[in-house]
Amino acid sequence: MEHDAPDAGEARYELVISVDARGSGSYGDAEKPRMRKRIYRVLETAFAQAGVARSALHLEDRGDGVLVSVPGRFPVTRMLGLWMVEVHENLREENASLLVPLGLRVAMHVGPVRHDSRGISGRAVDLTCRLADSSVARRLLDRERADLVLAVSDSLYTDVVAAGGKFIEPARFAPARLALKEGEVAAWFHLPGRPAPLIGTAATEHPETPGAGRPTAPPTDAPPPRGDANPPTAAQEGARDDEDGYERGSSHGHEDDRGDGGGEDGGEPARYSARGDLSIHRHNVYQQPVHIGRVTGTDPRKD
Repeated sequence: MEHDAPDAGEARYELVISVDARGSGSYGDAEKPRMRKRIYRVLETAFAQAGVARSALHLEDRGDGVLVSVPGRFPVTRMLGLWMVEVHENLREENASLLVPLGLRVAMHVGPVRHDSRGISGRAVDLTCRLADSSVARRLLDRERADLVLAVSDSLYTDVVAAGGKFIEPARFAPARLALKEGEVAAWFHLPGRPAPLIGTAATEHPETPGAGRPTAPPTDAPPPRGDANPPTAAQEGARDDEDGYERGSSHGHEDDRGDGGGEDGGEPARYSARGDLSIHRHNVYQQPVHIGRVTGTDPRKD
Protein backbone atom coordinates (compact mmCIF):
# COMPACT_ATOMS: atom_id res chain seq x y z
CA MET A 1 0.00 0.00 0.00
CA GLU A 2 1.37 3.40 -0.98
CA HIS A 3 1.27 6.43 1.30
CA ASP A 4 1.67 10.12 0.56
CA ALA A 5 4.30 10.40 3.29
CA PRO A 6 6.62 7.91 5.00
CA ASP A 7 4.72 8.16 8.29
CA ALA A 8 1.20 8.44 6.85
CA GLY A 9 -1.28 6.50 8.95
CA GLU A 10 1.03 6.36 11.96
CA ALA A 11 -0.23 7.88 15.17
CA ARG A 12 1.37 11.10 16.36
CA TYR A 13 0.64 12.78 19.64
CA GLU A 14 -0.75 16.18 18.74
CA LEU A 15 -2.99 18.87 20.12
CA VAL A 16 -6.43 18.63 18.52
CA ILE A 17 -8.59 21.76 18.40
CA SER A 18 -12.25 21.75 17.40
CA VAL A 19 -14.04 25.03 16.75
CA ASP A 20 -17.80 25.31 16.22
CA ALA A 21 -19.96 28.37 15.61
CA ARG A 22 -22.97 29.05 17.80
CA GLY A 23 -26.37 28.80 16.12
CA SER A 24 -24.97 28.17 12.66
CA GLY A 25 -28.34 26.84 11.52
CA SER A 26 -29.88 30.27 12.03
CA TYR A 27 -27.65 31.82 9.36
CA GLY A 28 -29.15 32.17 5.91
CA ASP A 29 -27.36 30.96 2.80
CA ALA A 30 -26.20 34.48 2.00
CA GLU A 31 -24.91 35.03 5.57
CA LYS A 32 -22.96 31.80 6.03
CA PRO A 33 -20.02 32.70 3.76
CA ARG A 34 -19.52 35.89 5.78
CA MET A 35 -19.75 33.94 9.03
CA ARG A 36 -17.13 31.48 7.79
CA LYS A 37 -14.78 34.28 6.75
CA ARG A 38 -15.01 35.74 10.24
CA ILE A 39 -14.17 32.38 11.84
CA TYR A 40 -11.09 31.93 9.67
CA ARG A 41 -10.01 35.52 10.18
CA VAL A 42 -10.24 35.16 13.96
CA LEU A 43 -8.36 31.84 14.08
CA GLU A 44 -5.67 32.45 11.47
CA THR A 45 -4.84 35.88 12.88
CA ALA A 46 -4.49 34.31 16.33
CA PHE A 47 -2.16 31.60 14.97
CA ALA A 48 0.06 34.27 13.43
CA GLN A 49 0.03 36.31 16.65
CA ALA A 50 1.00 33.20 18.64
CA GLY A 51 3.89 32.44 16.29
CA VAL A 52 2.36 29.30 14.78
CA ALA A 53 2.80 29.13 11.02
CA ARG A 54 -0.36 28.29 9.09
CA SER A 55 1.62 25.89 6.90
CA ALA A 56 2.62 23.84 9.95
CA LEU A 57 -0.99 23.03 10.85
CA HIS A 58 -3.48 20.53 9.59
CA LEU A 59 -6.68 22.52 9.17
CA GLU A 60 -9.96 20.94 8.06
CA ASP A 61 -13.04 22.90 7.12
CA ARG A 62 -16.24 21.75 8.85
CA GLY A 63 -18.75 24.09 7.26
CA ASP A 64 -19.67 25.90 10.46
CA GLY A 65 -16.33 25.33 12.12
CA VAL A 66 -12.76 24.14 11.85
CA LEU A 67 -10.82 21.06 12.96
CA VAL A 68 -7.13 21.64 13.63
CA SER A 69 -4.20 19.48 14.67
CA VAL A 70 -1.08 21.19 15.98
CA PRO A 71 2.31 19.41 15.77
CA GLY A 72 4.04 18.59 19.03
CA ARG A 73 6.88 21.06 18.39
CA PHE A 74 4.53 23.89 19.35
CA PRO A 75 4.07 24.09 23.14
CA VAL A 76 0.55 23.25 24.29
CA THR A 77 0.83 25.99 26.92
CA ARG A 78 1.19 28.54 24.11
CA MET A 79 -2.05 27.37 22.52
CA LEU A 80 -3.96 27.26 25.82
CA GLY A 81 -2.59 30.63 26.89
CA LEU A 82 -1.48 33.11 24.25
CA TRP A 83 -3.44 31.68 21.33
CA MET A 84 -6.73 31.60 23.29
CA VAL A 85 -6.16 35.20 24.44
CA GLU A 86 -5.67 36.29 20.83
CA VAL A 87 -8.73 34.35 19.67
CA HIS A 88 -10.83 36.06 22.32
CA GLU A 89 -9.55 39.54 21.45
CA ASN A 90 -9.98 39.00 17.70
CA LEU A 91 -13.50 37.68 18.23
CA ARG A 92 -14.45 40.70 20.32
CA GLU A 93 -13.21 42.99 17.58
CA GLU A 94 -15.27 41.13 14.99
CA ASN A 95 -18.38 41.29 17.14
CA ALA A 96 -18.07 45.00 17.85
CA SER A 97 -19.75 45.84 14.55
CA LEU A 98 -22.26 42.95 14.47
CA LEU A 99 -25.89 43.10 15.57
CA VAL A 100 -25.80 39.32 16.16
CA PRO A 101 -22.42 38.47 17.68
CA LEU A 102 -20.49 35.43 16.51
CA GLY A 103 -20.06 32.87 19.28
CA LEU A 104 -17.45 30.11 19.22
CA ARG A 105 -17.14 26.84 21.12
CA VAL A 106 -13.51 25.70 21.25
CA ALA A 107 -12.34 22.32 22.56
CA MET A 108 -8.83 20.93 23.07
CA HIS A 109 -7.32 17.53 23.77
CA VAL A 110 -3.91 15.92 23.27
CA GLY A 111 -3.76 12.36 21.99
CA PRO A 112 -2.72 10.06 19.15
CA VAL A 113 -3.81 11.37 15.76
CA ARG A 114 -3.58 9.56 12.42
CA HIS A 115 -3.18 11.52 9.18
CA ASP A 116 -4.10 10.38 5.71
CA SER A 117 -4.79 12.06 2.39
CA ARG A 118 -8.35 12.89 3.48
CA GLY A 119 -7.72 14.30 6.92
CA ILE A 120 -7.19 13.15 10.50
CA SER A 121 -8.83 10.50 12.67
CA GLY A 122 -8.60 8.78 16.02
CA ARG A 123 -10.24 8.76 19.41
CA ALA A 124 -8.49 12.00 20.30
CA VAL A 125 -10.22 13.66 17.36
CA ASP A 126 -13.61 12.17 18.32
CA LEU A 127 -13.33 13.30 21.93
CA THR A 128 -12.33 16.83 20.99
CA CYS A 129 -15.29 17.20 18.64
CA ARG A 130 -17.67 15.81 21.28
CA LEU A 131 -16.46 18.35 23.85
CA ALA A 132 -16.98 21.27 21.50
CA ASP A 133 -20.47 20.03 20.65
CA SER A 134 -21.47 19.12 24.23
CA SER A 135 -24.65 20.54 25.69
CA VAL A 136 -22.65 21.96 28.59
CA ALA A 137 -20.56 24.07 26.21
CA ARG A 138 -23.68 25.15 24.33
CA ARG A 139 -25.57 26.11 27.49
CA LEU A 140 -22.67 28.05 28.96
CA LEU A 141 -22.22 30.07 25.80
CA ASP A 142 -25.93 30.94 25.67
CA ARG A 143 -26.66 31.36 29.37
CA GLU A 144 -23.65 33.57 30.04
CA ARG A 145 -24.12 35.51 26.78
CA ALA A 146 -20.44 34.96 26.10
CA ASP A 147 -18.53 35.17 22.83
CA LEU A 148 -16.28 32.21 23.58
CA VAL A 149 -16.21 29.03 25.67
CA LEU A 150 -13.26 26.67 25.98
CA ALA A 151 -13.61 22.97 26.86
CA VAL A 152 -10.55 20.85 27.65
CA SER A 153 -10.27 17.14 28.38
CA ASP A 154 -9.60 15.98 31.91
CA SER A 155 -6.12 14.71 30.96
CA LEU A 156 -5.19 18.03 29.36
CA TYR A 157 -6.38 19.90 32.44
CA THR A 158 -4.45 17.59 34.77
CA ASP A 159 -1.23 17.54 32.72
CA VAL A 160 -1.08 21.18 31.59
CA VAL A 161 -3.80 23.55 32.83
CA ALA A 162 -3.54 22.62 36.52
CA ALA A 163 0.10 23.73 36.59
CA GLY A 164 -0.85 27.18 35.32
CA GLY A 165 1.33 29.38 33.13
CA LYS A 166 1.23 32.57 31.11
CA PHE A 167 -2.43 33.41 30.47
CA ILE A 168 -3.46 30.04 31.99
CA GLU A 169 -5.45 30.29 35.22
CA PRO A 170 -6.69 26.90 36.46
CA ALA A 171 -8.94 28.54 39.06
CA ARG A 172 -11.08 29.89 36.20
CA PHE A 173 -11.95 26.37 34.94
CA ALA A 174 -14.94 24.38 36.20
CA PRO A 175 -15.37 20.58 35.93
CA ALA A 176 -18.28 18.64 34.51
CA ARG A 177 -19.18 15.00 33.85
CA LEU A 178 -20.36 14.26 30.34
CA ALA A 179 -22.15 11.09 29.24
CA LEU A 180 -20.98 10.79 25.63
CA LYS A 181 -21.56 8.04 23.08
CA GLU A 182 -18.23 6.47 24.03
CA GLY A 183 -19.03 6.57 27.75
CA GLU A 184 -18.83 9.01 30.64
CA VAL A 185 -15.90 11.40 30.65
CA ALA A 186 -14.73 14.37 32.68
CA ALA A 187 -14.06 17.75 31.12
CA TRP A 188 -13.24 21.29 32.19
CA PHE A 189 -14.89 24.49 30.96
CA HIS A 190 -13.63 28.06 30.85
CA LEU A 191 -15.08 31.41 29.77
CA PRO A 192 -12.11 33.64 28.83
CA GLY A 193 -11.97 36.83 30.85
CA ARG A 194 -14.45 35.56 33.44
CA PRO A 195 -14.41 33.62 36.73
CA ALA A 196 -14.97 29.87 36.73
CA PRO A 197 -18.48 29.24 35.39
CA LEU A 198 -21.22 27.82 37.59
CA ILE A 199 -22.22 24.68 35.76
CA GLY A 200 -24.71 23.38 38.32
CA THR A 201 -27.30 20.98 36.90
CA ALA A 202 -25.58 21.11 33.54
CA ALA A 203 -22.65 19.20 35.02
CA THR A 204 -23.87 15.82 33.84
CA GLU A 205 -24.86 15.34 30.27
CA HIS A 206 -27.12 12.29 29.98
CA PRO A 207 -28.51 10.67 26.87
CA GLU A 208 -31.91 12.04 25.99
CA THR A 209 -34.44 10.22 28.13
CA PRO A 210 -37.99 11.50 28.63
CA GLY A 211 -38.24 13.01 32.09
CA ALA A 212 -34.60 12.27 32.92
CA GLY A 213 -33.44 14.32 35.87
CA ARG A 214 -36.87 15.85 36.40
CA PRO A 215 -39.18 15.32 39.38
CA THR A 216 -42.04 13.02 38.57
CA ALA A 217 -45.43 14.70 38.85
CA PRO A 218 -48.40 12.71 40.19
CA PRO A 219 -51.02 11.63 37.65
CA THR A 220 -53.63 14.30 37.01
CA ASP A 221 -56.43 11.89 37.90
CA ALA A 222 -54.83 10.73 41.14
CA PRO A 223 -57.04 11.18 44.23
CA PRO A 224 -55.92 13.72 46.82
CA PRO A 225 -53.96 12.28 49.76
CA ARG A 226 -56.03 11.28 52.77
CA GLY A 227 -54.84 11.96 56.28
CA ASP A 228 -51.22 12.13 57.34
CA ALA A 229 -48.58 10.51 55.16
CA ASN A 230 -47.05 9.04 58.34
CA PRO A 231 -49.83 8.77 60.97
CA PRO A 232 -48.67 9.20 64.58
CA THR A 233 -48.50 6.27 66.94
CA ALA A 234 -50.72 5.93 69.98
CA ALA A 235 -47.89 7.08 72.22
CA GLN A 236 -47.36 10.15 70.09
CA GLU A 237 -51.09 10.88 70.16
CA GLY A 238 -51.07 10.72 73.94
CA ALA A 239 -48.12 13.05 74.19
CA ARG A 240 -49.81 15.51 71.89
CA ASP A 241 -53.01 15.33 73.98
CA ASP A 242 -51.11 16.31 77.10
CA GLU A 243 -49.30 19.08 75.26
CA ASP A 244 -52.28 20.59 73.46
CA GLY A 245 -54.84 20.27 76.24
CA TYR A 246 -57.48 18.39 74.25
CA GLU A 247 -58.29 14.78 73.57
CA ARG A 248 -58.57 12.90 70.31
CA GLY A 249 -61.15 10.18 69.84
CA SER A 250 -62.20 10.23 73.51
CA SER A 251 -65.65 10.18 75.02
CA HIS A 252 -65.70 13.96 74.66
CA GLY A 253 -65.97 13.59 70.92
CA HIS A 254 -68.79 12.43 68.68
CA GLU A 255 -68.38 9.78 66.02
CA ASP A 256 -69.96 9.90 62.59
CA ASP A 257 -73.44 8.34 62.73
CA ARG A 258 -73.03 6.38 59.49
CA GLY A 259 -74.14 2.84 59.94
CA ASP A 260 -70.83 1.19 59.06
CA GLY A 261 -68.94 3.41 61.46
CA GLY A 262 -66.20 3.73 58.86
CA GLY A 263 -64.75 6.44 56.75
CA GLU A 264 -65.59 7.30 53.18
CA ASP A 265 -63.62 4.35 51.86
CA GLY A 266 -64.11 2.02 54.75
CA GLY A 267 -60.95 3.22 56.52
CA GLU A 268 -60.62 5.17 59.74
CA PRO A 269 -64.00 6.42 61.08
CA ALA A 270 -64.77 10.10 60.79
CA ARG A 271 -64.78 11.91 64.13
CA TYR A 272 -64.03 15.11 65.95
CA SER A 273 -63.01 15.86 69.49
CA ALA A 274 -63.25 19.10 71.41
CA ARG A 275 -62.24 20.55 74.73
CA GLY A 276 -62.49 24.21 75.64
CA ASP A 277 -61.68 26.46 72.70
CA LEU A 278 -59.88 23.80 70.66
CA SER A 279 -61.25 21.13 68.39
CA ILE A 280 -59.95 18.72 65.80
CA HIS A 281 -61.94 17.23 62.92
CA ARG A 282 -60.90 14.17 60.98
CA HIS A 283 -62.30 12.44 57.88
CA ASN A 284 -65.63 14.28 58.07
CA VAL A 285 -67.90 14.80 55.08
CA TYR A 286 -70.49 17.54 55.58
CA GLN A 287 -73.67 17.34 53.48
CA GLN A 288 -75.08 20.68 54.69
CA PRO A 289 -73.55 24.02 55.73
CA VAL A 290 -72.13 23.83 59.24
CA HIS A 291 -70.75 26.33 61.73
CA ILE A 292 -67.61 25.36 63.64
CA GLY A 293 -66.40 27.70 66.33
CA ARG A 294 -67.52 29.72 69.33
CA VAL A 295 -70.46 32.09 69.44
CA THR A 296 -69.60 35.34 71.22
CA GLY A 297 -71.65 38.36 72.16
CA THR A 298 -74.86 38.86 74.08
CA ASP A 299 -77.26 37.92 71.28
CA PRO A 300 -77.69 34.19 70.89
CA ARG A 301 -77.45 32.96 67.26
CA LYS A 302 -78.76 29.82 65.72
CA ASP A 303 -77.02 28.26 62.74
